[in-house]
Amino acid sequence: MATKTKVRKALNVLGFIAPTILAILVFNIYPILFNTYISFTNRNQFHPNPDCTITFTRILEPTCWGVFHKNAPTGIGQPFKIQTPFYKNYADLLGSFFTLTVLFAFVKVIICLLPLLLISTVNKWFDRRVDRTISTGAISAIAIVLSLILVVLLNFSAAINLIMKAGDFFTVFIHTVIYVALCVPLFFLVGLVFALILNTANLKGRTFFRVVLIVPWAASTVAIMMSLVWKFFFQEKGTINQLLLQIGITGKTWLNDPIIAFAIIVIVNVWYSYPFFMVTILGALQSVPVELYEAAEVDGANYWKRLLSITLPLIRPAIVPAIVLSSISTFQMFGTVWAITQGGPSRGAGTPGATDLVMTYGYSQVFQTSAYARMGAFAVIIFIILFFATLYSMRISRISKGAYES
Repeated sequence: MATKTKVRKALNVLGFIAPTILAILVFNIYPILFNTYISFTNRNQFHPNPDCTITFTRILEPTCWGVFHKNAPTGIGQPFKIQTPFYKNYADLLGSFFTLTVLFAFVKVIICLLPLLLISTVNKWFDRRVDRTISTGAISAIAIVLSLILVVLLNFSAAINLIMKAGDFFTVFIHTVIYVALCVPLFFLVGLVFALILNTANLKGRTFFRVVLIVPWAASTVAIMMSLVWKFFFQEKGTINQLLLQIGITGKTWLNDPIIAFAIIVIVNVWYSYPFFMVTILGALQSVPVELYEAAEVDGANYWKRLLSITLPLIRPAIVPAIVLSSISTFQMFGTVWAITQGGPSRGAGTPGATDLVMTYGYSQVFQTSAYARMGAFAVIIFIILFFATLYSMRISRISKGAYES
């Protein structure tokens, strides 16, 4: 009787979770497997159709399934197949990075980092068991010095030089990392400044300013249209150049300058995104006890001291998740950049543009050159990077979990 009850409960649970499991398999697992398989083939505009005699293709390719196969287009080229060598798409994307020389150089770099890991482990062990007389800063300084010595001895610069000669993937990846590194701190700083202003008790018209400052966030729902407006501002005969003409200055074609174009997409993204940080920080500020500020003021702490010692530490639990989420979403930025620059200005045929990020580069490769297999490999690499970045972000979020617990 007990066994039947357990089976019935298990079936009930399975009945509830079966739709979710099915959805995960259809919309997550299958696309990942299919994309990974495509990344090892030569599928492109010249080899668009599958060879349904291959087992993997017959299982994963929808046009090889039943009625779909009957209506599948014949195409103009030979069916796609596994590349020779099978990793060719990855080698093309990673360029010189996909060589034994660079991989060996990175093994050297990992060896360089071992002293940091070892000393950090010993440091934690001593923290739990003994009262130390050497400070954490001194131990970290020793570890850094040892690592720098090993880096010099093992010639880390050789690996860096090879990476700079790597393929398209590293070009757009570095563009994207720089873009994230510029945008996210600006999100935080601009949001923090406005949140501190709006949190002032005697500010007149505070409700009005709150509504006005949150407008860019609302406008982000139609980001493409608003980005086209921003693009018009910086065109050769756009708003900015027309205003400059009024004071006798001839403007330039701003979007044709690589550095200025990159700065423009950063500015536009900050304009869209700072309200999210402003609202988040404002909510966190209102939860900070006023008594702490009063006590600090009595002790003689000035405004900056109170900001650094009270405000920022106490709003950290709200800020860290916002930073993590914004970093991931900025890494995947597409609409704003594509609407304004389309990855340009161009730096030559077959070379990523000055503002090409991972998403704009992938889009242009698929929809403009039909390099499906190459972009499959590109997507696999990005998936791996974002997967580990997400795992690390979960660890960062846990760090701030107990900030209010004491």
